[in-house]
Amino acid sequence: MIQFDEYKVKLNNLSPALKELADALGLDAARREVEMLHSESASDGFWDNMDKALKVQQRVKQLEDKIDAQTKREGLWNDLMALCEMGNEFEDESLIPELEEGFEKLEKDMEKARLATLFTGEYDNSNAILTFHAGAGGTEAQDWAQMLYRMYTHWAESHGFTYQIMDYQDGDEAGIKSATIMIEGENAYGYLRGEHGVHRLVRVSPFDANARRQTSFASVEVMPDLPEDVEVEIRPEDIEMQVYRASGAGGQHVNKTSSAVRLIHKPTGIGVASQQERSQFQNKDNCMQMLRAKLVELQMQEKAEKISDLKGVQLKIEWGSQIRSYVFMPYQLVKDNRTAYETSNIGAVMDGELDGFINAYLTAEATGNWAEK
Repeated sequence: MIQFDEYKVKLNNLSPALKELADALGLDAARREVEMLHSESASDGFWDNMDKALKVQQRVKQLEDKIDAQTKREGLWNDLMALCEMGNEFEDESLIPELEEGFEKLEKDMEKARLATLFTGEYDNSNAILTFHAGAGGTEAQDWAQMLYRMYTHWAESHGFTYQIMDYQDGDEAGIKSATIMIEGENAYGYLRGEHGVHRLVRVSPFDANARRQTSFASVEVMPDLPEDVEVEIRPEDIEMQVYRASGAGGQHVNKTSSAVRLIHKPTGIGVASQQERSQFQNKDNCMQMLRAKLVELQMQEKAEKISDLKGVQLKIEWGSQIRSYVFMPYQLVKDNRTAYETSNIGAVMDGELDGFINAYLTAEATGNWAEK
């Protein structure tokens, strides 16, 4: 039947990409590393250093998951090809919906895996620390910052990541002045590092009695949660510590004692805050974690500015140039200024459907094909 023949052609066309994906994922090297780590796990005294042992076990699981995922993709390809043969032999049209669904799943899974091959940065496999800041404009900008906060937490949840609130400052009437969250999961920073920058909103303001169109800005900082073995020099005399009463979203998010901490790194002027934990010491630890990340991010930015072919990266770190515009009125459009990727489905974007933008950014970064300015 013609439908099954068409899908056989599609599957055969997909076969080289499936093999290339296995090479790009470095599966042969992954299998060798798994074998080596299994040998290490079986050695005497392996569990004497519990922290190291747990990291080895975590690494083994990550590698085995990657290998298993490719095995499943190849198995699905074989199953779909067999389905085509069976459909042709028995002229069974009832198999077509299963074939269509399976082929769509295979394409999506291959695209997701392809993205993982673009994670070449030193900290791409790390958790991500996101900080949201409302720009000038009072309540309107603070509401926009909270909309972005919701967008990214929805993205995290839909991808199986977890997040924890590290700091949360309510807006004066609505929204948030600022907030910091940790998104935890493999490659969280790799996925989200291209979201760093200024986000621009155009809409009819719900806070304007005259229903005038307003333009608002909010920034999103994205930093890697650094491994403990990354050395960052922070001298005690360079730190100014401030303690204040926590205030925020309420409930379990914050407590109301004077345990919130703000640290200011005097040489750079970088400030970080945490009020999530009940203990002042725990909040200070959170602040040190964020400060280490910010200082490493600053070093990466300074390095990027010295490399002429990283114009896309330079753009994303500048407050004066928005990376993306979200237009609600007079038409609906979300457009990334760096890649020219756009969609009119603004509701889906605000509900966390960001994969198109993330894919476009990572691809442009890998190929150097940025949108012309």
